[in-house]
Amino acid sequence: MLKKRDFQECHVLYDLMTHPDVFPFVRQKAYSYDEFVFITKQTIEAEEREELISRTILDEWGAPIGTINLFDIQENAGFIGTWLGKPYHGKGYNKLAKDAFFDELFYQYGIETIFMRIRKENIRSQKAAEKLPYVIQANESRKNIYDQLNANGAVYHLYEIPKDLYTLHVLRNNTNEVQEASHLMEA
Repeated sequence: MLKKRDFQECHVLYDLMTHPDVFPFVRQKAYSYDEFVFITKQTIEAEEREELISRTILDEWGAPIGTINLFDIQENAGFIGTWLGKPYHGKGYNKLAKDAFFDELFYQYGIETIFMRIRKENIRSQKAAEKLPYVIQANESRKNIYDQLNANGAVYHLYEIPKDLYTLHVLRNNTNEVQEASHLMEA
């Protein structure tokens, strides 16, 4: 589902990223293929310096369909940025990618808090974030960060994913799955 970024998927990802329903919401915009390759190179180098964590999202056949990143890592916290190509919207890939990425961030990299900034006009992403039981709307609770994001005008909503709330969600779901499997075995 996720793999470290490399240059082999640049053509496919660039084509997916430039779709008008995707491009406005991509953090690392590239206006040409060459610029996309350059940004990919910078991303790989920044990960080597532990400044960010970036993965390519793959479909079930191993084809690249988007990216998921943790930017601005400081004090075991960072901002998530993710996008999927238009043909993959609404098919469950976003949730699968986030679950895999959150597991990696929280349990392999020791990240404690993941922030999401979502443009106020991006209703689709807001609704997706608010569906997740471990996401907290943080405009008020993290007012200093919210104010920094919106220093030039109210552009973003701020959401927070704390490791403990995510872990509780995972434990509850795994317990439910074990109970369901146990119940099926008894039947």
